Amino acid sequence: MTLRKSLFALALFLSPAVAFAHAGHDHAGILAGLAHPLFGLDHLLAMLAVGLWAAQQSGAARWALPLTFVASMLVGGLLGFNGVQIPLMETGIAASVLAFGLLVAVAMRLPLLIALGMTALFALTHGVAHGLELPALASPWGYAAGFVVATAALHASGYALVRLLPQAAAPVVRVLGAASAVTGAWLLLG
Repeated sequence: MTLRKSLFALALFLSPAVAFAHAGHDHAGILAGLAHPLFGLDHLLAMLAVGLWAAQQSGAARWALPLTFVASMLVGGLLGFNGVQIPLMETGIAASVLAFGLLVAVAMRLPLLIALGMTALFALTHGVAHGLELPALASPWGYAAGFVVATAALHASGYALVRLLPQAAAPVVRVLGAASAVTGAWLLLG
């Protein structure tokens, strides 16, 4: 009986894992979506900067900037899933790192409509890039959920950093913004 169980276990071990796959139950999309904003330096810096910048604002801008970014990025992602490409997409992403970094560095408060429009436009470029990079066989909905959650977490991290630091640490946030702006400039030139 022991030999029989050993042979059965060996047969299971040697069988291809693909045989156990079930269509429609792909969780790799969620993990890939979570990873995309976290492991792309351009996405990471822009999304953190949106949170930092939102925390430097007052009133509705504090929640409207991150919410606008996430919503517009999701629309861009859906466009990307359908193969829609936008001109100068990578340039727009690099420009967002530069622009959001500068806005944090100088703690700029723009009129709300201008800030929201700029945020939406830059987020759209990030979203289209996410959508175009949907991994093969990944669930688009799981992937979208992953990049939305990761983006919101990055916004929240930047926001919390500003709000939880003592006021005396405000120069540190501005230096982080400047570092992001320099990286954005480097990405634009590279």
